[in-house]
Amino acid sequence: MDRRTFLATAAGAGAAALTLGGAPAAFARPSSAKSDDTKLLHTWFRATYRSIVAMTTDFGLTADKIDVSGPGRPLPSVQTSPTNIGCGLWSTVAAAGLGVISPAAMHQQLSRTLSAVERLERAHGFWFNWYNAYDGSVLTSWPGTGDAVRPFLSSVDNAWLVTGLRIAADADPALGPRIAKLLADADWSYYYTPFDPADPAAGPGQLRGGFWPDQPGKGEPTGHHYGALNTEPRMASYLGIADGSLPAEHYWHLYRTMLPGWGQEQEPEGSWVVVDGVRLWQGHYTYRGRKLVPSWGGSMFEALMVPLFVPETEWSPRAWGVTHDRYVRSQIEHGLDEAAYGYWGFSPANIPEGGYREYGVDAIGMQVEGYNSLGVVTPHASFLALPQARGAAVDNLRALDRDFSAYDEDYGFRDSVNIATGRVSDFVLALDQGMIAAALAQQLRPGLLQRPFRTSGFASRVRPLLEREDFGI
Repeated sequence: MDRRTFLATAAGAGAAALTLGGAPAAFARPSSAKSDDTKLLHTWFRATYRSIVAMTTDFGLTADKIDVSGPGRPLPSVQTSPTNIGCGLWSTVAAAGLGVISPAAMHQQLSRTLSAVERLERAHGFWFNWYNAYDGSVLTSWPGTGDAVRPFLSSVDNAWLVTGLRIAADADPALGPRIAKLLADADWSYYYTPFDPADPAAGPGQLRGGFWPDQPGKGEPTGHHYGALNTEPRMASYLGIADGSLPAEHYWHLYRTMLPGWGQEQEPEGSWVVVDGVRLWQGHYTYRGRKLVPSWGGSMFEALMVPLFVPETEWSPRAWGVTHDRYVRSQIEHGLDEAAYGYWGFSPANIPEGGYREYGVDAIGMQVEGYNSLGVVTPHASFLALPQARGAAVDNLRALDRDFSAYDEDYGFRDSVNIATGRVSDFVLALDQGMIAAALAQQLRPGLLQRPFRTSGFASRVRPLLEREDFGI
């Protein structure tokens, strides 16, 4: 299953925003504790990076996952995706930046991965969603089941590979010309449907989820666009706006909530506003007395993966910064108070008993039957919360290790824990370990992975949009 198809929005899915407010007691921690846990964060990073190395094949591609429950060195899965490969690239840069590997080792590993990426088959300048991690061939049947896989060009998955490539080029300028050549044909307008005021349903000014390129022309598009702002696909939007292949107004055509009267988790409050000539619904939800603008499903990585790289909180402290704080607070309160699990952090992950599904806080997602927590806590969600609640996140992770042995000293945190049964996932996944590595790098060396997203078109085109953002809550 495409691990991001659950972000697909019907014509009118929306999202994004939250606000400041007094932090709950769980956010607080003595100032000395930050230095006290720095050594622990370094230890967690080294183990996490070992899992990335273990997932990377001799061909140079980081595979989708490994099973760490058995003896001996785990074998990488056959399949990999553009997102997995991007995670491998930025984790390697983070490892060098934190002194875990040498600059020479970083160059060697990045160059090997880049050589593999250069050999991958592409279409319309973008990479297919699934490859064989051992030889780079496009997958046409799923490993283990033999089910047919129709090659697909995903906008959001390509965004994460491009993110990794840009980070690699910034960290190792010697690779810059090769990466620039790879990215020269990655034109984000391929996914864009221009805004049509006469028919905004057909022309929403948003990005398609992707295309199956085995049909004439651009290929067969997905039936949905990514309409939600506060979800992972906004990284593709930022990349396209920054390089000029998407118009800046695209940002304002993304939904903060779905419109009043549309079927969604709750009827939004808000008002119509006009920004840069675009009329948009500035809506919000209320959860536990807290006004916020939801994501699509209520999961942590929808809201908080992008700011690992784009400094949304810094550039938009009264809108995006507020949003991120309240989103984390909501996740904490759901786990500790509303559901009373004793633990918190809910995001799509491996099912402890096997398989994959979405987890989240249903009330802060727009989807009517959204992502439920189901008593399954996902460690990467706590790492994503480090900027907003470092003390609470570290305490939560310590507890998951202490009470469930969720931490593997060789390969980091397992992917998920069933709080009711105590079952811990046998797997670690490249996407989730990649988010953990980036989150730890941001804590231990702030800005390390953000450098390529603070200059050029990000500074001149994206930053002004975020500075003008006002979620109205």
